[in-house]
Amino acid sequence: MPVGALTSILHRITGVLLALVIPLVALLLARSLQGPESYADVTRLFGHPVVKAVAILWIWALAHHLLAGLRHMLMDVDVGSLLKPARRSAWTVNIAGVVIALFTAGALW
Repeated sequence: MPVGALTSILHRITGVLLALVIPLVALLLARSLQGPESYADVTRLFGHPVVKAVAILWIWALAHHLLAGLRHMLMDVDVGSLLKPARRSAWTVNIAGVVIALFTAGALW
């Protein structure tokens, strides 16, 4: 599969994942704002390794979706729409999303 197609498919998948997670993120934010004890509960929740892994996956999805969206918007106005620059930007988006997730993992662990 060409790298541009993979980037486009991942852009759609990450968009769906981000949309599905919005209620959970809103719930956690509302819970954390209820008071010091609630904030401590949410903070403690993010100390769990599984929740950290999910947070890293969410950050990757957010980074990839944002970068791929910018790439698609630029290509819509004929910036980088030729084959070679399009492949290079697709690789850049894929690698940058992973790098951002790895930086997040380093910060969380």
